[in-house]
Amino acid sequence: MPRWLRLGLIVLSSATLLLVAVALIAVHVLLQPERITAMLQKQARDAGLELSLASPATPALFPRPALELEGITLSAQNANMPILLAARGTLALPWRTLVHGDTVISQMRIDSPRVDLDALQSWLDDLPSGPAITPSSIPSIDAGIHINRGSLVRGNQMLLGDVELDAGRLASGHPFPLAITAKDAQGIPTQLRLSATPSIKGNTLMLDNIGLTLTHSTTLTLRLVGNAHWRGAADATAELSGKLDHANTGQYNVSIALTPANQSNPLMLAMKLDGPDNHADLQIPPLALAAWWSQLDHDDGPRLAVPPGNGHAEIASIDTGDISIEGLTLQAGTDVPAPSASTAAPPQNAKPAPPKTTPARKSP
Repeated sequence: MPRWLRLGLIVLSSATLLLVAVALIAVHVLLQPERITAMLQKQARDAGLELSLASPATPALFPRPALELEGITLSAQNANMPILLAARGTLALPWRTLVHGDTVISQMRIDSPRVDLDALQSWLDDLPSGPAITPSSIPSIDAGIHINRGSLVRGNQMLLGDVELDAGRLASGHPFPLAITAKDAQGIPTQLRLSATPSIKGNTLMLDNIGLTLTHSTTLTLRLVGNAHWRGAADATAELSGKLDHANTGQYNVSIALTPANQSNPLMLAMKLDGPDNHADLQIPPLALAAWWSQLDHDDGPRLAVPPGNGHAEIASIDTGDISIEGLTLQAGTDVPAPSASTAAPPQNAKPAPPKTTPARKSP
């Protein structure tokens, strides 16, 4: 190779490396990963959560501006058990971020997240009963959210694995589509499809035109429509109704209502089901039904207990994994029958006993 050509290639390579280095420095300065990380941590603290990373966020330029997050941990404040652990995440940013410094996220990707239901429930239980936190805006995600290889656990017990989540554009006033696929502890596939239109009205987050479809294996399909409102903390309301189709037992009418917490009562979920051989009218705290259901297939054996709350249920049969129950009847709270009286009432035609008389004493 001629000497001049070697020198030209060296100069060209050095210039290219210099341009790449300058671009990376410019991206780091313009994206300001420390500022965006601090913003995310502040938003988490406002919700009573702590967000930490195993290493500082690193910027990337190609194929588009992004921040790479490693070792994501999300926990309730002063809690020992994390709500979410994830190997890595990517926050893709629009190109205008390099010019205008916007913090709009165009896409969010999370790899191998692990969500602990016990930790999540503990955080929800500690939320204040009043509207201490009021939403003011909806974060904009232009290109949606993608999660792969996720899992949902309760302590050491796997509830859902192989979780894949895809969500479309998140913006106020626009329909937001969400699709989730997963497998339960027995490897049976489950799919959830949800659509809703989010918006802010005053200090209320509105979820209008909710459409929900849940399928489990090929035997069960649940379809619900309705609306939901959130005013901060545990001040939430929702009304959903629809049909539950079961391949073996038939079709059921279903209604679900969520009532906000107050000074004496937690956030409550009211569920009604009416159909062939199965009837239920229950009021329970959120997640309590899932916790009760998981105890039917506990590692140490089935643990049968009435879920906290009030109501009654008549279920012909339950079949979950190795557990099979028939003729289940639940009664809790004010629906529990009062104990029978210990003394029976006398027959109506029974004659009263004649009064006893005491002879008068004579004076001495």
